[in-house]
Amino acid sequence: MSSTSRTSAPARPVRLGLRENWLQFTLLVIVNACVGGLVGLERTTVPLIGTEVFGVTSDLAVFSFIIAFGLTKAFTNLAAGALTARFRRKQLLMAGWLIGVPVPFALAWAPGWGWIVAANVLLGINQGLTWSMTVNMKIDLVGPARRGFATGLNEAAGYVSVGGTALLTGYLATGYGLRPAPELIGVLFVAAGLALSVVVRDTAAHVALELAQHPAPPPSGQGAGLGQTFARTSWRDRSLRGACQAGLVNNLNDGLTWGVFPLLFTDHGLGLAAVGLIKGLYPLLWGVGQIYTGHLADRVGRKPLIVTGMLVQAAGFVLALALLDHPLLAGVLSAVALGIGTAMVYPALIASVSDHAHPAWRANALGTYRFWRDIGYAAGALVAGVLADALGLNATVVAAAVLTAASGLLAARWLTDRSGR
Repeated sequence: MSSTSRTSAPARPVRLGLRENWLQFTLLVIVNACVGGLVGLERTTVPLIGTEVFGVTSDLAVFSFIIAFGLTKAFTNLAAGALTARFRRKQLLMAGWLIGVPVPFALAWAPGWGWIVAANVLLGINQGLTWSMTVNMKIDLVGPARRGFATGLNEAAGYVSVGGTALLTGYLATGYGLRPAPELIGVLFVAAGLALSVVVRDTAAHVALELAQHPAPPPSGQGAGLGQTFARTSWRDRSLRGACQAGLVNNLNDGLTWGVFPLLFTDHGLGLAAVGLIKGLYPLLWGVGQIYTGHLADRVGRKPLIVTGMLVQAAGFVLALALLDHPLLAGVLSAVALGIGTAMVYPALIASVSDHAHPAWRANALGTYRFWRDIGYAAGALVAGVLADALGLNATVVAAAVLTAASGLLAARWLTDRSGR
Protein backbone atom coordinates (compact mmCIF):
# COMPACT_ATOMS: atom_id res chain seq x y z
CA MET A 1 0.00 0.00 0.00
CA SER A 2 1.44 3.40 -0.94
CA SER A 3 2.07 6.12 1.61
CA THR A 4 -0.46 8.30 -0.22
CA SER A 5 -3.16 5.67 0.29
CA ARG A 6 -2.23 5.22 3.95
CA THR A 7 -2.44 8.95 4.72
CA SER A 8 -5.52 9.79 2.68
CA ALA A 9 -8.55 10.56 4.83
CA PRO A 10 -11.53 8.35 4.06
CA ALA A 11 -14.37 10.13 2.32
CA ARG A 12 -17.23 11.04 4.65
CA PRO A 13 -20.32 8.93 3.98
CA VAL A 14 -23.17 11.01 2.60
CA ARG A 15 -26.39 10.70 4.61
CA LEU A 16 -29.67 12.58 4.59
CA GLY A 17 -31.05 13.92 7.84
CA LEU A 18 -30.83 16.84 10.23
CA ARG A 19 -28.88 14.98 12.91
CA GLU A 20 -26.47 13.50 10.37
CA ASN A 21 -25.69 16.94 8.91
CA TRP A 22 -26.13 19.14 11.96
CA LEU A 23 -22.85 21.04 11.62
CA GLN A 24 -23.37 22.08 8.00
CA PHE A 25 -27.01 22.82 8.74
CA THR A 26 -26.03 25.07 11.65
CA LEU A 27 -23.51 26.95 9.52
CA LEU A 28 -26.22 27.57 6.93
CA VAL A 29 -28.60 28.81 9.65
CA ILE A 30 -26.00 31.40 10.68
CA VAL A 31 -25.38 32.36 7.05
CA ASN A 32 -29.09 33.01 6.57
CA ALA A 33 -29.17 35.13 9.71
CA CYS A 34 -26.59 37.33 7.98
CA VAL A 35 -28.73 37.36 4.81
CA GLY A 36 -31.75 38.55 6.80
CA GLY A 37 -29.71 41.15 8.68
CA LEU A 38 -28.63 42.82 5.45
CA VAL A 39 -32.20 43.37 4.24
CA GLY A 40 -33.30 44.30 7.77
CA LEU A 41 -31.21 47.47 7.45
CA GLU A 42 -33.97 48.99 5.33
CA ARG A 43 -37.11 48.14 7.28
CA THR A 44 -37.26 51.20 9.53
CA THR A 45 -35.13 53.96 8.05
CA VAL A 46 -35.15 53.90 4.24
CA PRO A 47 -38.73 55.17 3.64
CA LEU A 48 -37.94 58.03 6.04
CA ILE A 49 -34.61 58.70 4.30
CA GLY A 50 -36.61 59.23 1.11
CA THR A 51 -39.00 61.74 2.65
CA GLU A 52 -36.77 63.50 5.20
CA VAL A 53 -33.26 63.38 3.68
CA PHE A 54 -34.01 63.56 -0.05
CA GLY A 55 -37.38 65.34 0.11
CA VAL A 56 -39.27 62.79 -2.01
CA THR A 57 -42.94 63.78 -1.88
CA SER A 58 -44.67 61.08 -3.94
CA ASP A 59 -45.45 57.88 -2.03
CA LEU A 60 -44.95 55.87 -5.23
CA ALA A 61 -41.49 57.40 -5.66
CA VAL A 62 -40.62 56.61 -2.04
CA PHE A 63 -41.70 53.00 -2.52
CA SER A 64 -39.67 52.69 -5.75
CA PHE A 65 -36.77 51.17 -3.78
CA ILE A 66 -39.05 48.28 -2.74
CA ILE A 67 -40.22 47.81 -6.34
CA ALA A 68 -36.58 47.65 -7.50
CA PHE A 69 -35.72 45.19 -4.74
CA GLY A 70 -38.76 42.98 -5.31
CA LEU A 71 -38.42 42.72 -9.09
CA THR A 72 -34.70 42.03 -8.95
CA LYS A 73 -35.02 39.44 -6.18
CA ALA A 74 -37.90 37.72 -7.97
CA PHE A 75 -36.05 37.32 -11.26
CA THR A 76 -32.88 36.28 -9.42
CA ASN A 77 -34.85 33.57 -7.59
CA LEU A 78 -36.09 32.30 -10.94
CA ALA A 79 -32.62 32.33 -12.44
CA ALA A 80 -31.10 30.72 -9.35
CA GLY A 81 -33.02 27.50 -9.91
CA ALA A 82 -31.77 27.26 -13.49
CA LEU A 83 -28.23 28.24 -12.50
CA THR A 84 -28.00 25.26 -10.15
CA ALA A 85 -27.84 23.08 -13.26
CA ARG A 86 -24.57 24.81 -14.28
CA PHE A 87 -23.02 25.93 -11.00
CA ARG A 88 -22.75 24.48 -7.52
CA ARG A 89 -24.96 25.91 -4.82
CA LYS A 90 -21.92 27.07 -2.84
CA GLN A 91 -20.59 29.04 -5.84
CA LEU A 92 -23.91 30.85 -6.20
CA LEU A 93 -24.04 31.52 -2.46
CA MET A 94 -20.62 33.19 -2.52
CA ALA A 95 -21.46 35.15 -5.68
CA GLY A 96 -24.52 36.56 -3.92
CA TRP A 97 -22.41 37.82 -1.03
CA LEU A 98 -19.87 39.46 -3.31
CA ILE A 99 -22.65 41.33 -5.12
CA GLY A 100 -23.98 42.55 -1.76
CA VAL A 101 -20.72 44.14 -0.61
CA PRO A 102 -21.54 47.73 -1.81
CA VAL A 103 -25.06 47.80 -0.34
CA PRO A 104 -24.47 49.08 3.22
CA PHE A 105 -22.04 51.74 1.97
CA ALA A 106 -24.51 52.98 -0.64
CA LEU A 107 -27.33 53.16 1.93
CA ALA A 108 -25.09 55.07 4.33
CA TRP A 109 -23.64 57.67 1.95
CA ALA A 110 -25.72 57.72 -1.26
CA PRO A 111 -25.80 61.31 -2.62
CA GLY A 112 -29.26 60.94 -4.16
CA TRP A 113 -32.41 58.83 -4.05
CA GLY A 114 -31.50 57.13 -7.34
CA TRP A 115 -28.45 55.63 -5.63
CA ILE A 116 -30.70 54.09 -2.97
CA VAL A 117 -32.86 52.53 -5.69
CA ALA A 118 -29.73 51.22 -7.47
CA ALA A 119 -28.43 49.75 -4.20
CA ASN A 120 -31.71 47.84 -3.92
CA VAL A 121 -31.08 46.25 -7.31
CA LEU A 122 -27.83 44.85 -5.89
CA LEU A 123 -29.62 43.89 -2.67
CA GLY A 124 -32.27 42.03 -4.66
CA ILE A 125 -29.61 39.98 -6.48
CA ASN A 126 -27.82 39.34 -3.20
CA GLN A 127 -30.99 38.15 -1.46
CA GLY A 128 -32.16 36.09 -4.43
CA LEU A 129 -28.92 34.12 -4.62
CA THR A 130 -28.02 33.80 -0.95
CA TRP A 131 -31.47 33.08 0.48
CA SER A 132 -32.34 30.69 -2.37
CA MET A 133 -29.14 28.73 -1.87
CA THR A 134 -29.43 28.46 1.91
CA VAL A 135 -32.98 27.08 1.69
CA ASN A 136 -32.08 24.71 -1.16
CA MET A 137 -28.99 23.46 0.66
CA LYS A 138 -30.91 22.81 3.89
CA ILE A 139 -33.60 20.89 2.01
CA ASP A 140 -30.82 18.92 0.29
CA LEU A 141 -29.25 18.01 3.64
CA VAL A 142 -32.31 16.85 5.59
CA GLY A 143 -34.21 14.89 2.94
CA PRO A 144 -38.02 14.67 2.73
CA ALA A 145 -38.87 13.62 6.30
CA ARG A 146 -37.96 16.92 8.09
CA ARG A 147 -38.49 19.35 5.24
CA GLY A 148 -40.98 21.58 7.05
CA PHE A 149 -38.79 21.82 10.13
CA ALA A 150 -35.72 22.59 8.02
CA THR A 151 -37.42 25.39 6.11
CA GLY A 152 -38.85 26.71 9.37
CA LEU A 153 -35.38 26.97 10.92
CA ASN A 154 -33.99 28.57 7.76
CA GLU A 155 -36.71 31.21 7.57
CA ALA A 156 -36.63 31.73 11.34
CA ALA A 157 -32.94 32.58 11.26
CA GLY A 158 -33.43 35.02 8.41
CA TYR A 159 -36.48 36.84 9.75
CA VAL A 160 -35.39 37.00 13.38
CA SER A 161 -32.34 38.78 12.02
CA VAL A 162 -34.54 41.04 9.86
CA GLY A 163 -36.58 41.98 12.91
CA GLY A 164 -33.63 42.42 15.25
CA THR A 165 -31.86 44.63 12.74
CA ALA A 166 -34.98 46.72 12.10
CA LEU A 167 -35.35 47.25 15.85
CA LEU A 168 -31.66 48.14 16.23
CA THR A 169 -31.63 50.58 13.31
CA GLY A 170 -34.65 52.37 14.80
CA TYR A 171 -32.81 52.98 18.06
CA LEU A 172 -29.58 53.92 16.30
CA ALA A 173 -31.47 56.40 14.12
CA THR A 174 -33.00 57.96 17.25
CA GLY A 175 -29.56 58.57 18.76
CA TYR A 176 -27.36 59.15 15.71
CA GLY A 177 -29.66 60.16 12.85
CA LEU A 178 -31.03 58.29 9.86
CA ARG A 179 -27.55 57.90 8.31
CA PRO A 180 -24.82 56.56 8.34
CA ALA A 181 -24.66 54.68 11.68
CA PRO A 182 -27.76 52.46 11.24
CA GLU A 183 -26.69 51.24 7.79
CA LEU A 184 -23.05 50.50 8.55
CA ILE A 185 -23.87 47.51 10.76
CA GLY A 186 -24.57 45.83 7.41
CA VAL A 187 -20.81 45.62 6.84
CA LEU A 188 -20.64 43.05 9.65
CA PHE A 189 -23.37 40.95 8.03
CA VAL A 190 -21.63 40.93 4.65
CA ALA A 191 -18.23 40.05 6.11
CA ALA A 192 -19.59 37.24 8.30
CA GLY A 193 -21.85 35.82 5.59
CA LEU A 194 -19.08 35.71 3.02
CA ALA A 195 -16.57 34.15 5.44
CA LEU A 196 -18.99 31.40 6.52
CA SER A 197 -19.98 30.69 2.91
CA VAL A 198 -16.34 29.88 2.18
CA VAL A 199 -16.38 27.27 4.97
CA VAL A 200 -19.72 25.57 4.23
CA ARG A 201 -19.69 22.47 1.99
CA ASP A 202 -21.66 22.06 -1.19
CA THR A 203 -24.66 19.69 -1.15
CA ALA A 204 -24.46 18.15 -4.65
CA ALA A 205 -23.76 14.70 -3.19
CA HIS A 206 -26.89 14.89 -1.03
CA VAL A 207 -29.04 15.75 -4.05
CA ALA A 208 -27.56 12.77 -5.91
CA LEU A 209 -28.30 10.49 -2.94
CA GLU A 210 -31.93 11.63 -2.70
CA LEU A 211 -32.38 11.10 -6.44
CA ALA A 212 -30.94 7.59 -6.10
CA GLN A 213 -33.27 6.80 -3.17
CA HIS A 214 -36.38 8.35 -4.73
CA PRO A 215 -39.01 5.67 -5.32
CA ALA A 216 -39.67 6.60 -8.93
CA PRO A 217 -38.39 8.77 -11.76
CA PRO A 218 -40.43 11.86 -12.69
CA PRO A 219 -43.73 10.90 -14.33
CA SER A 220 -43.57 10.84 -18.11
CA GLY A 221 -43.85 14.30 -19.61
CA GLN A 222 -42.45 16.01 -16.52
CA GLY A 223 -39.29 17.61 -17.88
CA ALA A 224 -36.86 19.28 -15.51
CA GLY A 225 -36.18 22.37 -17.66
CA LEU A 226 -36.97 25.85 -16.40
CA GLY A 227 -39.69 26.54 -18.99
CA GLN A 228 -41.60 23.33 -18.29
CA THR A 229 -41.20 23.68 -14.55
CA PHE A 230 -42.27 27.34 -14.61
CA ALA A 231 -45.51 26.45 -16.40
CA ARG A 232 -46.18 23.45 -14.15
CA THR A 233 -45.53 25.39 -10.94
CA SER A 234 -47.26 28.62 -11.96
CA TRP A 235 -50.58 27.32 -13.26
CA ARG A 236 -50.76 23.71 -14.49
CA ASP A 237 -50.46 22.00 -11.12
CA ARG A 238 -53.38 23.03 -8.91
CA SER A 239 -51.53 22.82 -5.58
CA LEU A 240 -48.41 24.54 -6.84
CA ARG A 241 -50.58 27.30 -8.33
CA GLY A 242 -52.26 27.72 -4.95
CA ALA A 243 -48.91 28.01 -3.21
CA CYS A 244 -47.62 30.59 -5.71
CA GLN A 245 -50.61 32.91 -5.35
CA ALA A 246 -50.50 32.68 -1.55
CA GLY A 247 -46.77 33.43 -1.54
CA LEU A 248 -47.28 36.44 -3.81
CA VAL A 249 -50.00 37.95 -1.60
CA ASN A 250 -48.01 37.20 1.57
CA ASN A 251 -45.07 39.23 0.32
CA LEU A 252 -47.39 41.87 -1.13
CA ASN A 253 -48.37 42.42 2.50
CA ASP A 254 -44.76 42.63 3.56
CA GLY A 255 -43.87 45.06 0.78
CA LEU A 256 -46.85 47.22 1.67
CA THR A 257 -46.08 47.35 5.39
CA TRP A 258 -42.39 47.97 4.62
CA GLY A 259 -43.27 51.23 2.88
CA VAL A 260 -46.57 52.25 4.47
CA PHE A 261 -46.22 51.54 8.18
CA PRO A 262 -43.28 53.90 8.90
CA LEU A 263 -45.14 56.74 7.15
CA LEU A 264 -48.57 55.86 8.59
CA PHE A 265 -47.44 55.69 12.21
CA THR A 266 -45.12 58.70 12.08
CA ASP A 267 -48.07 60.67 10.64
CA HIS A 268 -49.98 59.66 13.79
CA GLY A 269 -47.29 60.92 16.15
CA LEU A 270 -44.94 57.99 16.76
CA GLY A 271 -41.19 58.51 16.87
CA LEU A 272 -38.42 56.47 15.24
CA ALA A 273 -37.92 54.18 18.22
CA ALA A 274 -41.63 53.26 18.33
CA VAL A 275 -41.72 52.70 14.57
CA GLY A 276 -38.60 50.56 14.90
CA LEU A 277 -40.38 48.50 17.58
CA ILE A 278 -43.37 47.90 15.28
CA LYS A 279 -41.21 47.14 12.24
CA GLY A 280 -38.97 44.88 14.32
CA LEU A 281 -41.72 43.00 16.17
CA TYR A 282 -43.42 41.79 12.97
CA PRO A 283 -40.42 39.91 11.47
CA LEU A 284 -39.21 38.81 14.93
CA LEU A 285 -42.46 36.96 15.57
CA TRP A 286 -42.49 35.81 11.97
CA GLY A 287 -39.00 34.41 12.47
CA VAL A 288 -39.27 32.83 15.93
CA GLY A 289 -42.69 31.40 15.18
CA GLN A 290 -41.40 29.41 12.23
CA ILE A 291 -39.32 27.18 14.49
CA TYR A 292 -42.60 25.79 15.80
CA THR A 293 -44.81 26.18 12.71
CA GLY A 294 -42.28 24.45 10.45
CA HIS A 295 -42.35 21.45 12.77
CA LEU A 296 -46.15 21.68 12.99
CA ALA A 297 -46.44 21.64 9.19
CA ASP A 298 -44.77 18.20 9.22
CA ARG A 299 -47.36 16.93 11.71
CA VAL A 300 -50.72 18.42 10.70
CA GLY A 301 -50.06 19.19 7.04
CA ARG A 302 -49.31 22.33 5.07
CA LYS A 303 -52.81 23.45 4.04
CA PRO A 304 -54.32 24.18 7.51
CA LEU A 305 -51.42 26.46 8.40
CA ILE A 306 -51.44 28.27 5.06
CA VAL A 307 -55.18 29.00 5.00
CA THR A 308 -55.39 30.01 8.67
CA GLY A 309 -52.22 32.08 8.46
CA MET A 310 -53.52 34.17 5.55
CA LEU A 311 -56.74 34.94 7.45
CA VAL A 312 -54.78 35.93 10.57
CA GLN A 313 -52.71 38.33 8.44
CA ALA A 314 -55.90 39.90 7.08
CA ALA A 315 -57.06 40.44 10.66
CA GLY A 316 -53.75 42.19 11.39
CA PHE A 317 -54.50 44.88 8.82
CA VAL A 318 -57.97 45.36 10.25
CA LEU A 319 -56.44 45.94 13.70
CA ALA A 320 -54.02 48.54 12.32
CA LEU A 321 -56.92 50.73 11.18
CA ALA A 322 -59.48 49.94 13.86
CA LEU A 323 -57.16 51.08 16.66
CA LEU A 324 -55.38 53.93 14.87
CA ASP A 325 -56.52 56.48 17.45
CA HIS A 326 -54.03 54.65 19.71
CA PRO A 327 -51.19 54.30 17.18
CA LEU A 328 -48.66 52.39 19.30
CA LEU A 329 -51.28 49.84 20.35
CA ALA A 330 -52.51 49.59 16.75
CA GLY A 331 -49.00 49.07 15.44
CA VAL A 332 -48.02 46.49 18.04
CA LEU A 333 -51.20 44.39 17.76
CA SER A 334 -51.08 44.55 13.98
CA ALA A 335 -47.43 43.49 14.01
CA VAL A 336 -48.26 40.56 16.33
CA ALA A 337 -51.06 39.30 14.07
CA LEU A 338 -49.02 39.79 10.89
CA GLY A 339 -46.00 38.08 12.46
CA ILE A 340 -47.96 35.06 13.71
CA GLY A 341 -49.90 34.72 10.45
CA THR A 342 -46.78 34.91 8.32
CA ALA A 343 -44.98 32.42 10.55
CA MET A 344 -47.79 29.95 9.89
CA VAL A 345 -47.66 30.47 6.13
CA TYR A 346 -44.00 30.80 5.22
CA PRO A 347 -42.39 27.40 5.96
CA ALA A 348 -45.57 25.54 5.06
CA LEU A 349 -45.59 27.08 1.57
CA ILE A 350 -41.96 26.19 0.85
CA ALA A 351 -42.49 22.68 2.18
CA SER A 352 -45.68 22.32 0.13
CA VAL A 353 -43.85 23.23 -3.08
CA SER A 354 -41.07 20.79 -2.20
CA ASP A 355 -43.66 18.05 -1.53
CA HIS A 356 -45.20 18.41 -4.98
CA ALA A 357 -41.90 18.71 -6.91
CA HIS A 358 -39.74 15.75 -7.92
CA PRO A 359 -36.09 16.14 -6.82
CA ALA A 360 -35.08 16.32 -10.49
CA TRP A 361 -36.92 19.65 -10.93
CA ARG A 362 -37.33 20.79 -7.32
CA ALA A 363 -34.73 23.60 -7.53
CA ASN A 364 -36.54 25.10 -10.52
CA ALA A 365 -39.92 24.67 -8.80
CA LEU A 366 -38.66 26.47 -5.69
CA GLY A 367 -37.13 29.16 -7.90
CA THR A 368 -40.48 29.64 -9.65
CA TYR A 369 -42.39 29.79 -6.37
CA ARG A 370 -39.90 32.27 -4.94
CA PHE A 371 -40.19 34.32 -8.16
CA TRP A 372 -43.94 34.73 -7.70
CA ARG A 373 -43.61 35.22 -3.94
CA ASP A 374 -41.08 38.03 -4.27
CA ILE A 375 -42.93 39.70 -7.13
CA GLY A 376 -45.26 40.40 -4.22
CA TYR A 377 -42.77 42.94 -2.82
CA ALA A 378 -42.95 44.95 -6.03
CA ALA A 379 -46.72 44.48 -6.35
CA GLY A 380 -47.24 45.59 -2.75
CA ALA A 381 -45.11 48.70 -3.16
CA LEU A 382 -46.81 49.55 -6.47
CA VAL A 383 -50.32 49.08 -5.07
CA ALA A 384 -49.38 51.03 -1.96
CA GLY A 385 -47.84 53.89 -3.91
CA VAL A 386 -50.74 54.27 -6.35
CA LEU A 387 -53.46 53.97 -3.70
CA ALA A 388 -51.63 56.17 -1.19
CA ASP A 389 -51.14 58.95 -3.73
CA ALA A 390 -54.75 58.71 -4.91
CA LEU A 391 -56.72 57.78 -1.78
CA GLY A 392 -54.36 57.98 1.20
CA LEU A 393 -52.40 55.50 3.32
CA ASN A 394 -55.51 54.06 5.00
CA ALA A 395 -56.85 52.83 1.65
CA THR A 396 -53.73 50.74 1.08
CA VAL A 397 -54.28 48.96 4.39
CA VAL A 398 -57.91 48.18 3.47
CA ALA A 399 -56.79 46.80 0.09
CA ALA A 400 -54.21 44.57 1.78
CA ALA A 401 -56.82 43.12 4.15
CA VAL A 402 -59.21 42.29 1.30
CA LEU A 403 -56.54 40.75 -0.94
CA THR A 404 -55.13 38.64 1.89
CA ALA A 405 -58.49 37.21 2.90
CA ALA A 406 -59.27 36.38 -0.75
CA SER A 407 -55.89 34.64 -1.11
CA GLY A 408 -56.62 32.49 1.94
CA LEU A 409 -59.91 31.36 0.39
CA LEU A 410 -58.16 30.51 -2.90
CA ALA A 411 -55.57 28.50 -0.99
CA ALA A 412 -58.36 26.56 0.71
CA ARG A 413 -59.79 25.70 -2.70
CA TRP A 414 -56.58 24.81 -4.60
CA LEU A 415 -54.09 23.34 -2.15
CA THR A 416 -53.77 19.68 -1.28
CA ASP A 417 -51.39 18.06 1.20
CA ARG A 418 -49.28 15.00 0.54
CA SER A 419 -51.86 12.96 2.44
CA GLY A 420 -54.65 14.35 0.25
CA ARG A 421 -56.06 16.73 2.88
